[in-house]
Amino acid sequence: MSESQPQQPSHSPRSGRGEVGGHGPAHGPSQNRAPSRGAGNAAAAEAATLLLAGARLTDGRTVDVRLSSGRIQAVGTAGSLPAPALSRVDLSGYLLLPAPAEPHAHGDTALTADGEGPVSYTPDEVQRRATEAALLQLGHGATAVRSHVRIGDVHGLGPMEAVLQARRSLRGLTDLTTVAVPRLLTGVAGADGLAMLRDAVKMGASVIGGCPDLDPDPTGFLEAVLELAAEHGCPVDLHTDGDDPGRLSRLAAMAGGLRPGVTIGPCGGLSRLPLDVAARAADQLAAAGVRVTCLPQGDCAALERRGLRTAPVRLLRTAGVRVTAGSGALRDAGNPVGRGDPLEAAYLLASQGGLRPGEAYESVSSAAREAMGLPEVRVEAGFPAELLAVRGDRIAAVLSLAYSRIVIHRGRVVARTSAVREYCDSAVAVALDLPRQGRTEPGP
Repeated sequence: MSESQPQQPSHSPRSGRGEVGGHGPAHGPSQNRAPSRGAGNAAAAEAATLLLAGARLTDGRTVDVRLSSGRIQAVGTAGSLPAPALSRVDLSGYLLLPAPAEPHAHGDTALTADGEGPVSYTPDEVQRRATEAALLQLGHGATAVRSHVRIGDVHGLGPMEAVLQARRSLRGLTDLTTVAVPRLLTGVAGADGLAMLRDAVKMGASVIGGCPDLDPDPTGFLEAVLELAAEHGCPVDLHTDGDDPGRLSRLAAMAGGLRPGVTIGPCGGLSRLPLDVAARAADQLAAAGVRVTCLPQGDCAALERRGLRTAPVRLLRTAGVRVTAGSGALRDAGNPVGRGDPLEAAYLLASQGGLRPGEAYESVSSAAREAMGLPEVRVEAGFPAELLAVRGDRIAAVLSLAYSRIVIHRGRVVARTSAVREYCDSAVAVALDLPRQGRTEPGP
């Protein structure tokens, strides 16, 4: 069914409360929201059973999908999973996909572009921004978010504590993890940063980050990060422009043995290097197992520069580098119109990055989940029920007109966006049987 003729997904009449099967919210047109529930209610909802009826898969099949205890319990042909007592969501006209994940967000700075005066970093303000940003991204379909959080300077560990509090408050709606991002780690000034980074890990930061490009001693910065990551068994996720092939070579040599792994991004500078130089750097990153997260939607403020090009995704993939795509800035100094939408990142990779639509979507879903250390998701029995239903019949159509979406996290509907398109009264609209809008009675 085309986007111009939408249908609201139906829910079981047993719920009778305007919610999808009693689990998630039913909303008006063009709204993203998530239900406000306690952890106990979320756990109970996750344990319930939900039937997704009439969903289309990327291989063209139309199926019913039964979810229970946060996992996909069964997948069968449409109508083959009768269960009158189940909560039911009608996904006729929707494509059902593994949910995307957001590997590169900045919740502490999100939504600050329109503010007047200096940005507030009080714990309450940071928590509010991080929470709102995560919910916006959830509405787009990202059921897991990795948020880079600056630590040090005058704000100390306050932003980290605030984002960790946001993570706790969002439990059951979305999985939010944090990356501790110190500014300096070498020299006299870096001693405080290193101590604070250790404290951030003890507080609950699960990933160690930073930007070696901004430290007077980039190699020393890398050594400090990798040593601390090895000590605590943490993954590493670093900001770098990637315009220095020597620095990339040293990073690859140093990071090769680290487990659970190293991710770098956005690496837009690789696109400005001569092709043979960029290809050698890509080969070195691939051999070391270093992943790259590109930002097709624009810069992020952490690099403190503007106008970077997107990383050369096709070159990196050809070399064997595992590439994922993130959103970066969400309406902050890095990109005042950033949307934080993984499907937009995939759209840009397909329209401008030379990837096929399926490859582009994979970069924001399975590749992103792998980079974040999350379990694999497939629309098959036994896999986690982390799903996104988007109105459309194939990946290309979804990336082109991804308006109506239903988001499923841990087996329950947690967000819904409904879009209705109508056309004014005209001979063309009537001939094509398009939806019409207008007054049925004369207006004032």
